[in-house]
Amino acid sequence: MSLNAEPARPEDRKAHGLPPKSYAEAAEEALESESPAGAVDGTNARVNKIENIQTNGRIKIPSEEDKDSYEGAGEDNSPRSPVAKGHRRKTSKSNGSIDRKNEAQPSNEVYEKHQNGNGEPLTSVKPPQELEKDYRKDRERSRKEELKSGRQAGAGWHRSKIRWAPLNVPLQRRLQTLAVLMHTLSIAGLLSIFFFLCTIPLLWPILLPYVIYVLFSNAGTSGELSFRSERLRRLPVWSLFASYFPARLHRSQELEPTRKYVFGYHPHGIISHGAFAAFATEALGFSQLFPGITNTLLTLDGNFRFPLYREYALRMGLASVSRESCENILSKGGRNGEGMGRAITIVVGGARESLDARPGVLRLVLNKRKGFVKLAIRCGADLVPVLAFGENDIYEQLDAKAHPWIHKFQLLTKKFMGWTVPFFHARGIFNYDVGMMPYRRPLNVVVGRPIRVVQDIHPDKNYVDQVHEAYVEELQRLWDDWKDTFAKERTEELTIIE
Repeated sequence: MSLNAEPARPEDRKAHGLPPKSYAEAAEEALESESPAGAVDGTNARVNKIENIQTNGRIKIPSEEDKDSYEGAGEDNSPRSPVAKGHRRKTSKSNGSIDRKNEAQPSNEVYEKHQNGNGEPLTSVKPPQELEKDYRKDRERSRKEELKSGRQAGAGWHRSKIRWAPLNVPLQRRLQTLAVLMHTLSIAGLLSIFFFLCTIPLLWPILLPYVIYVLFSNAGTSGELSFRSERLRRLPVWSLFASYFPARLHRSQELEPTRKYVFGYHPHGIISHGAFAAFATEALGFSQLFPGITNTLLTLDGNFRFPLYREYALRMGLASVSRESCENILSKGGRNGEGMGRAITIVVGGARESLDARPGVLRLVLNKRKGFVKLAIRCGADLVPVLAFGENDIYEQLDAKAHPWIHKFQLLTKKFMGWTVPFFHARGIFNYDVGMMPYRRPLNVVVGRPIRVVQDIHPDKNYVDQVHEAYVEELQRLWDDWKDTFAKERTEELTIIE
């Protein structure tokens, strides 16, 4: 090696006629200039330089004391890995190359996958691929193990067609509904109470004589009206009952209190709520419109054979619709003891007419019903037609044309049993679409003009037809005069079907 150093700068070497040095020669000269004293050649200097770089790079070079723990030497005099001692391998941060270090520490990526409600990203560190694979497998496994549920109970109720009554309904309307419910369920409710009392053996000595008395009593047909209670007929509960619809009673002409009367009520409807409100109670003011006249609403004779309900009906002034009952009422009591000032109300159409009771229509069974005309002639009572607008509107029932077989079954039942069961519905207690409660629709009971009759114990057929024809004409007049006032939503005119 020459003691005179060659110029290193390219321009100096060019001035001395020397070729430019390569990068490797320049690096070798730099190592020689920094080599410690006593160094023989540049090889040891280069090794020391690499050792210093590795030390500064936090790679520890083993000392003389650690040489016993290592064996052999590399081609570039770099140390080998430590010899394994015992069953557990000792790891060293200084061991391994830079490439191995990078492989041991996988590089993580920063990414923004999630966002909050405001759209602001949530910065996260992406996990290693091995962890992502395990996570995906766990998610697939969890999807397979999820519980599968059926339909939720009550789902879709908010789309139901049933209109539910609100909670803030006034108390008065609730009381009105309760009054109508009480009357509608009067027979079933009182019979249930009676059967409950029969389960108490201590009451048998009382109930047994009472049942025998009910079966043989003639209070419903005697015509004495001894059980009639005016106090019960005037209770405020019946005002609630009438105001539920609401119901009104109208008169076309005043009636003389010195004569007898037979009121013919049309139509029958399903339950005849209008007849009960107008003639079985004082809720609509019958005694004010017709002073001096005692009116009795007639019903089936079988209703007076029901325990407890019989007491309720008799005190409301009801009586049997049998011929014996009608003649007794119109021939007993009154102003002269012979029935003057008394009246009876007969629902002429009966159960047959109830099968045609539908909103918007008025179909009457009247042509073949002449028994009440004969009764009036025999007793010398004037005939008074009564037309109840809205009686057919408070319930809905199956259409006979759409269900002919059901209608035939109902007619067959009427023929053999004397009564029939209309398949009807209306509203409920807490809803407006499903139930057995009548709709809140107006009832207007209009009392027509009386038709004078001449008393005849054995009425002539021609005279019966003549009085019946006059009765039908007065009934038709009531319809023509008041249909535009009380039947604005009618779908057809008054029709006599039988």
